[in-house]
Amino acid sequence: MAMPRLRVMISSRCNDRFDGAKLSILRGRLTEELEAAELFGNALFEVWTNEKAPPADGAGDSTDVCHKAVDDADILLVLYNGNAGWASSAPGIGICHSEMMRGMNSAAGKVRLISLGTIADGGRDVDQTARNKRFQDYVATYNLFRGGMVTTADDAVARAKEAVFDAVHSLARLGVRESRKGKFHTGEALAWSSLNFADRQLRIVETLSSAFAERPKAVQDGKHVTIPVAGKSVMFVIHGVPAALTVAAAREMVGRPFLQDHQLVSTLGRAAGPVHVIGCQKSATETQAAALLGFPDATIISAPFGIYVVDPVQKVQFLFLQSCRDQTTTRFSAQRFFEWLAQSGEDVTLASNATSRARIIRVLAEEARGNSI
Repeated sequence: MAMPRLRVMISSRCNDRFDGAKLSILRGRLTEELEAAELFGNALFEVWTNEKAPPADGAGDSTDVCHKAVDDADILLVLYNGNAGWASSAPGIGICHSEMMRGMNSAAGKVRLISLGTIADGGRDVDQTARNKRFQDYVATYNLFRGGMVTTADDAVARAKEAVFDAVHSLARLGVRESRKGKFHTGEALAWSSLNFADRQLRIVETLSSAFAERPKAVQDGKHVTIPVAGKSVMFVIHGVPAALTVAAAREMVGRPFLQDHQLVSTLGRAAGPVHVIGCQKSATETQAAALLGFPDATIISAPFGIYVVDPVQKVQFLFLQSCRDQTTTRFSAQRFFEWLAQSGEDVTLASNATSRARIIRVLAEEARGNSI
């Protein structure tokens, strides 16, 4: 019986030249070699490129067709040369930019980027030059690991094969981790759900504290864990919400912990922070994060692990790590946070805000001591 194949989408320009030939030649060669790959006699991959895609119906335009192909793909292989591609309007973003954005927003783990070098500009086309610049800036913000830049077609094919192999390997391991969790009505998740609020909160805090303490060069003091982030020692304070955030009794067990930051000065020592980590048994939303902070004018980011919040004035920072239902899901949420921190480049921002927050609460602590005399 024929087995369903993994779909690989190749996103790139077609007519730009690379190593003396159009990129369409490289795309065709990659398609042939990937579709020829087998495992135990079974073909592994089906490759989607716009050159060989059949005409679509009139319900959507070319962008809709390409976005659907991104959504349907198991692996998105981006052959990047800095050219954003065509756009439906002059001030818009190019189709290559749009395809990569769609992949990163929906499932960043399936995106693999091969750098072919960066084209100079859009020539005399001012709008194209602007689109290319936006695309290049967009790629730079993610700082995706791509290995060295390739300069020949042979190297590009070899690097693409390595990228596809890495994607299959990584996604398979991710699937195994997800399958280990099982369902929430059995196993350890059931045991955690059977606990009262206090005991469940303790399990969340202990598991997250342990996961953070196992980071390289981490120093733990109970639920306070100091970890090097972007060259600075940052103290994270661990909390737990033992039910849905809509349950007032569970939410009030955490309250607004950053209001008491000045009381942590002696624990903080010379470290930066604190950054509050709130493990949530269930999900968290941006609205709930804004409500906890007390006002909506803040940086609120939805990420794979949950929600990251920064008050740009007082430099308060906290995380909602969602789906902390058992040890596996709780540790996985912590792992996803650190992966996001490294991939997004937000580690530098987090460390900088934590440094500012430490200065602020030291002043507040001094004022509190002065008022008590």
